Parts: sequence; structure tokens; C-alpha cells
Amino acid sequence: MVDDTRARKAAMYEQFARVGKALANPARLELLDLLAQGERRVEELAQAAAMKISNTSAQLKALAAAGLVSSCRDGVRVYYRLADEQVAALVEQVQRLAAVRLADAERATEAYLGDVSALEPVDHDELARRLDGGEVVVLDVRPAAEYAAGHIPGAVHVEHGELTAQLAELTARLPESADIVAYCRGRYCVFAPDAVRALREHGRPARLLDGGIPAWRRAGLPIATGTRS
Repeated sequence: MVDDTRARKAAMYEQFARVGKALANPARLELLDLLAQGERRVEELAQAAAMKISNTSAQLKALAAAGLVSSCRDGVRVYYRLADEQVAALVEQVQRLAAVRLADAERATEAYLGDVSALEPVDHDELARRLDGGEVVVLDVRPAAEYAAGHIPGAVHVEHGELTAQLAELTARLPESADIVAYCRGRYCVFAPDAVRALREHGRPARLLDGGIPAWRRAGLPIATGTRS
């Protein structure tokens, strides 16, 4: 009886470990980050992650086997999405834990993102209050497809890659007195930190939305869809 109980316990933990094994791959973690923005085709994910389509497909199958993503077919096209919002929250917890507990992860994060604390991150509740009061302009600097899939209502959209070329035009059409809050894919996305620094160098008050669009969505705050502003 004891041996049987031990075997059942081991079998339970083996199933739990399937999720950990699926996450123990940097390419899969990046794909999950991308899917937190909305459903995508394999080809789109491969391009965004700079991976071969065959490798992207294999990594997605591993994530699907662990129940972290699901797929649907539209004709010949296959679309992938996160299984649910718990997956996005889990990935962020893994990232944050690594950055806190591993010195190498902390150094790698700062080398990539820079000093984010200097960008005065604002949380989603504060941003929601300030939006209600008309005190702030929100800037989405993700790719157009991600903006269209879901964004903060009223957000101005300029893709990260176009920001430098459009910076003068952007600042000219925004109210001079308005504070600007930029956001992107999440806490470990570099697009919004880059935008905040560029806006500040251009003399505009700008801050970073802490946690980006995933944190806003998980808080149950409004999401709009459609083309760019």
C-alpha cells in the first residue's frame, strides 16, 4: 500500500514537471511572451522571434503538449494562442523570480532594458485613474498587428522601429502639457523603455507603464481592438 501511494505521488509530480520542462527553454519563453499579445500564425511568430519556421513549429508543439498553448485552423492557416491568462501570469512570475534570485539574470535584464526604475513606472490602476481624468496620453509602441489585436483605449500607436523617424511629428501633435505613458509587450520588453528615453531626450515628460499590456489586461481593465490611431 505504501509503495502504491508513493507511485501515485510520483506520477502526480511527473505531470506537474511537464509544465516546468516546457518552460525550460528560452525560445519557448519568448514565444509565450509574444502570444501574450494575441493569437498569431506560426510564420508571424517565427518572424517576430527571428527563428526558423520549422523550429518555431516544434517549440509550439512542445508548449501545446504541456497545455500552455492551444491552436485553431482557419483554412490552411493555423493560429496559436495562450491557453488562458494564467499562462501569461506564470511566465511573468518565472521571469521576475529569475531576475530577483539569479544575479546573472538580473545583470542580463539590466543590460537589455537599462535602469527601468529611472523611468518612473506607473501601475495600471494609477494610469486608469489618470486616463479617466484626461491627464495623460498613452503611447503603444508595439507592432501594428499586436496593437490591432488589443490595446488600451485611446492609445496613440507608433511602432518602435518608426519612433525615431516620427518623434518630431508625434511630439508636435500631442498636447504640450500632457504627460505621456508608454507601454509595450510587458515587463521585459525594451520597446517602451526606449520610447520613454527618446521622448525625454526630446523634452517631453514620459513614464513607463509597469507590466505593459499584459498587466493591464489581467487587471480586467478595458481593451480596444482595431487599427492604429
